[in-house]
Amino acid sequence: MTIVLALVASGSTILAETHQKDQVRFLTAAETILSRIPPNESRLSYAIPNEQWMFHFISQDGLVFLNVSDAESGRRIPFAALTEMQNEFTARYDATEAAANPSTASESYGEFSGYLSNLLTTYNNVSNADPVKTAQAELKGVKDIMQANIEQVLNRGERLELLVDRTDQAANQSLQFRRRAVGLRRQMWWKNIKVLGMAGFCVLVLLLLIFTSIH
Repeated sequence: MTIVLALVASGSTILAETHQKDQVRFLTAAETILSRIPPNESRLSYAIPNEQWMFHFISQDGLVFLNVSDAESGRRIPFAALTEMQNEFTARYDATEAAANPSTASESYGEFSGYLSNLLTTYNNVSNADPVKTAQAELKGVKDIMQANIEQVLNRGERLELLVDRTDQAANQSLQFRRRAVGLRRQMWWKNIKVLGMAGFCVLVLLLLIFTSIH
């Protein structure tokens, strides 16, 4: 999977962003999308026609967390990354202040671009990510995800005809998450068994030593 751009914005003002050098074209498209995002809370995915790329964003409390990924990445992992971005940003900064005064405060968030760059590196090497943390973020990120054609955003102005496929997406994502959760539980179970086995072995050795010293 590949995430090539990530940003945090207040309205159409970008507070922090990072992107791969050869994908700067997506930054221009993202700026246009930011100007068309409705103020209500939403989690959406926009597909680029005739290309294998998708824009994903979370809009909440006046802030927008957006990234761009290849279509093969699906939606779960990009939205897991967005959820981490949102949690980290709100933990570091006053989200209300950022949303209310983006033009005067945007310089204060420059350091967050470094965090975004590191986050993209982590998710683009997903095998190195913490599976428990990723799974938790994915579970939160699958709610209310919809898909729309980006042409409707860029060419039709305010009229966004969203293609909603919540039912199938939620069912598939729930099944995949349960499978991953089962795998994680098995891993933890085996770890516990190994720890108990080692503890039992140590106790047995200790008892043998005591028995030998007595006799």
